[in-house]
Amino acid sequence: MSTNIKSRRDFIIKIASISGVVAGSSILSACGDSNNGPMLQFNYGVASGDPLTDRVILWTHAKYSGFADSVVLTYQVATDTSFSTIVSTGSVTASESTGYTAKVDATGLTAGSEYYFRFVKDQWISPVGFTRTLPASSATSVKFAVFSCTLYSAGYFNAYDHATKSGAQYAVHLGDYIYEYGSDPAKFGNSEAVTLGRVTAPANDIVSLEDYRTRYALYRTDPNLKALHAAMPWITVWDDHEFTNNAWVDGAENHNSTTQGPWSARKAIAARVYHEWMPIRTQDTANLLKIYRRFDFGNIFSLHMVDTRIEGRDKQYDAYGDADGGITRYVTALTTRSDATHRMMSTTQQAWLTNGMAASTATWQIMGNQDIMARMWFPASVLQAQATATVSPTTANVQAVTTAISNFLTAKGTKAVGGQGALTPTQVALLDKTTNPRLPYNLDSWDGYPLQRETILQTIKAQGKKFITISGDSHNGWFTNLTTLTDEKVGVEFAGSSVTSPGFESAGLGGLASSLDGTAVVPGGFGMGLGLVDDLNYVDTIRRGYLLMTATATSVKGEYVYVDNIKTTTYTASIGKTITVKASDMTVTYA
Repeated sequence: MSTNIKSRRDFIIKIASISGVVAGSSILSACGDSNNGPMLQFNYGVASGDPLTDRVILWTHAKYSGFADSVVLTYQVATDTSFSTIVSTGSVTASESTGYTAKVDATGLTAGSEYYFRFVKDQWISPVGFTRTLPASSATSVKFAVFSCTLYSAGYFNAYDHATKSGAQYAVHLGDYIYEYGSDPAKFGNSEAVTLGRVTAPANDIVSLEDYRTRYALYRTDPNLKALHAAMPWITVWDDHEFTNNAWVDGAENHNSTTQGPWSARKAIAARVYHEWMPIRTQDTANLLKIYRRFDFGNIFSLHMVDTRIEGRDKQYDAYGDADGGITRYVTALTTRSDATHRMMSTTQQAWLTNGMAASTATWQIMGNQDIMARMWFPASVLQAQATATVSPTTANVQAVTTAISNFLTAKGTKAVGGQGALTPTQVALLDKTTNPRLPYNLDSWDGYPLQRETILQTIKAQGKKFITISGDSHNGWFTNLTTLTDEKVGVEFAGSSVTSPGFESAGLGGLASSLDGTAVVPGGFGMGLGLVDDLNYVDTIRRGYLLMTATATSVKGEYVYVDNIKTTTYTASIGKTITVKASDMTVTYA
């Protein structure tokens, strides 16, 4: 073990230990002597992000207690914890116009190198952070943690704590870093907030500039979040809740223009505050809504961080007011190709994505993506039974759902063992996609934009790229094949569970996993395609956690890390499933 590696390990362990003991104390918040004038406070720690081979974004929040004066800080980047060898330094200002956040691009760094950083003003010194640049082309392995959906009021960020000590070199957050809901106990995820001491502020749904800033500040008081930001560079993208639920370009399900003002104003405020509080490289100050960008991790993989939420998304099918929830419009579009302009992202971003993949010489093309991209299509026989039971939840109707699931899985299992000839006519009809079509359950995901997905997948297939998506939003852990409308496999998708946001289990569907991925038919039969969803190979519908990914030139390994609870700060973490994709032929193994 080199001295530098040992120093980094000890430093990160120290960060994690301090965060759990002194939460909001001066050790993580501020340094200085109040007798010498107004106290300069660093209440929200430090962060780094958007690493490149020669630079990285550094972030902090600095404000004099009780004063509105701007703070001119000196940032320092060093190769040692004592800051005796400073390799990059300069000034950056925290002012009222940025909510007292300060962000700077520290340049002149070396590829594949590790650094310590801090901010200084006279006698005041911020907490120290640890960061690294992107690896050089000679790198052989990259380890990174993947997160999404962190609802403060739902519980403690134990997944962040575990990731800090996991050996991950980078953190990737795929959206819903905050939630917009107010503190009403009836709101999503708030039922235990008072008991847990996790009541959100402000009390209302966030709309104004001050609202959004207050909400980010609340999240950044969390000791585990502070520690993870200080321990490694982050690469982030927003989803809907950084704005408001089920957003698209021109509106959102949870926005009322009559009481909350124009959507354009709220959207602009949300984007502004995101850029203030996140360690993201702001590409264009005149267009804060453009955040899709690319990171090359040596020759191992290119990470394409896309925006499928705000930049170019058309209104969801199920928000058009159709009596059937948009299903007829969806099926018509899918079968007649009549709605090819219905998009998750603009044509400009789509071209940027596919052209970037074509130009990349890395082994893997990984897309950092907010929403599930795979076809999560359920048999109509099951969806119809579920729809009936939802409207009229009688004992008979609820039992009919169980029967529909059992009949479909039995047909699949029978065919797997005995072939087509072993099926009854009823079973043949159940498995026939014409008589029993597969339909999506979530039209807010890529399933609601099937033709653009098809175009992208067909392009990647023609390029011959080794394609993986890492995805969030669903609050559960999934591993799926990415297939075209003609069932050709183009890549795979790792979708991680939420950090705290409730998943299927909150709707009484926690026991559905084995039916979804087919392990109810063949226990341990991951990847056999015997579940309700043809492309689904693994799912966990109960636990919270994150993904720990390890990429090399020969494989990509995803470990589904789960914590056993989020209702106390004491927890145990375990790996629910380890899934490895081989580069040579894209075969998959499960452990």
